[in-house]
Amino acid sequence: MILEVNPTHPEPRKIKKIVEVLANGGIIAYPTDTYYGIGCDLFNKSAIEKVYKLKRRSQHQPFSFICSDLKNIAEYAQVTNYAYKTMKRLLPGPYTFVLEGSRLVPKIMLTKRQTVGIRVPDHPICLAIVEELGHPVISTSASDPETGEVLGTPQEIREKLGHAIDLIIDGGAVPGKPSSVISLIDDTPEVLREGTGDVSSFKA
Repeated sequence: MILEVNPTHPEPRKIKKIVEVLANGGIIAYPTDTYYGIGCDLFNKSAIEKVYKLKRRSQHQPFSFICSDLKNIAEYAQVTNYAYKTMKRLLPGPYTFVLEGSRLVPKIMLTKRQTVGIRVPDHPICLAIVEELGHPVISTSASDPETGEVLGTPQEIREKLGHAIDLIIDGGAVPGKPSSVISLIDDTPEVLREGTGDVSSFKA
């Protein structure tokens, strides 16, 4: 099912409906400031396992997840002063920050090094979903499991992944480019992937 949501002023009634799907262990496709993402409730292990299966991805490569703001990030990751200042400057925006995970993060979402990838996208729909749900939503690009090709529209997502997704949110066009991934472990910034977000400030 495709649900149209206003991308600049998401209707609260529709956000509640989306959150009900997540709270019941459902999987959603939703717009971000980079790609359409696929996600579920961070605390629903069986839903997360379904997403791994859908993406045909090993559990040794955890997904990143979306927080609503910096205060929310501090619950799920170790945030030093340096990390806080860096993220405050760039978020919300098209970045994924790699930090040490806190005890709240389910094991299935931690790398071997106990790190997590966290996003605060500059997109009203996903921020409204996370706020209404009360905790993070996992985030991975909506892509064709056969070819790895990114699916750019709700219609393409329905065609390729509709059988495995409970709700597709149509929030209009998205940029269709990946986020920049930056590790802030040990306060030593390292650009792991250069994407939409400007990374010039991290280069010597």
